[in-house]
Amino acid sequence: MNAHTATIWHNPRCSKSRGTLALLRERGSEPRIVDYQINPPSAAEIEHALALLGMQARDLMRKGEAVYSELGLGDNALTREQLIDAMVVNPF
Repeated sequence: MNAHTATIWHNPRCSKSRGTLALLRERGSEPRIVDYQINPPSAAEIEHALALLGMQARDLMRKGEAVYSELGLGDNALTREQLIDAMVVNPF
């Protein structure tokens, strides 16, 4: 694999994810595709992605999903580590 090949954590049922994949392909890139619901990233992989993106853990979460509210992930008292752990266990 080329060292510059992008990886996309993809959800084929998500219109934004499908749109991102289509955009990459339109621009001539064929990314490595990982269905994160089947093969969720590890906590270390999520931390690495967040660092590269300059984002917070909650920024990667799908806040409209039922599991987000069921697990109380909107609680501001939750730490970054707790949110990342929730993503590893519940790849929604």
